[in-house]
Amino acid sequence: MATQTSLCLLYPSSYSFIPISFTQTPFSLPTSSQYQIRAKPLLGHLQGGSVINLKKEVSESEQENGLQRMIKEENKKKETILFSLSPLPLLALPGAEALRSSFGPFVELVKSWNLPDWLVHWGHPGNMAVVLFAMGGFGSYLGFRIRFSDDVEEKAKAKDLHPKLLGGMFFFFALGATGGITSLLTSDKPILESPHAVTAFIGLALLTIQTILPSLFEGNPGLRNVHGLLGSSIMALFLFHATLGLQLGLSF
Repeated sequence: MATQTSLCLLYPSSYSFIPISFTQTPFSLPTSSQYQIRAKPLLGHLQGGSVINLKKEVSESEQENGLQRMIKEENKKKETILFSLSPLPLLALPGAEALRSSFGPFVELVKSWNLPDWLVHWGHPGNMAVVLFAMGGFGSYLGFRIRFSDDVEEKAKAKDLHPKLLGGMFFFFALGATGGITSLLTSDKPILESPHAVTAFIGLALLTIQTILPSLFEGNPGLRNVHGLLGSSIMALFLFHATLGLQLGLSF
């Protein structure tokens, strides 16, 4: 027996009823020809509101995403990437673990003193700056006066004071190296992996040679020129060393 059934669809945006009618036999699915749907009112509602608004929102969203992509691409074009390479960090000095072990008890003692952080951090650079500019700078000046002054008395005083000042600089620099290592270990930082440590080792080695040269002047007077040039080079190296030390101190 065939039954006729009427359904009504409720469209929520306008609360209008759309009647649907079809004829169905028992235990059989309705075919498409049995549906009679009045779709025009529904399409009218859709075209009049929701679909158009939805298209507008999608279009605006696509435009905004496209604008953001263009801004990102422009920013990438404007980015400037700088690369720098220094060979000094590759020259890590050996023996860091041995020094760390030997300095361990003294470092623990320094930590127990509860010194101000600024003193632990900048005490070594401050002391070394005084040694470099006061003793090294004035000692180098006296060395030039020995070579170029015509005043016999001035030369005699310079010859007496020059080796004392630069010998003192060598002593305090060697002593200051232990202070620098202690400062880094107290702050739990690496000790022999920085360019500052490498230039310190080179400078102390050259100062050792510079200290030996005056004893050879009598047998080879030409070494006086070598002594002067090497001394100037050592001062330039230690100025560079001081710059690296300041950079290291500001890095932590």
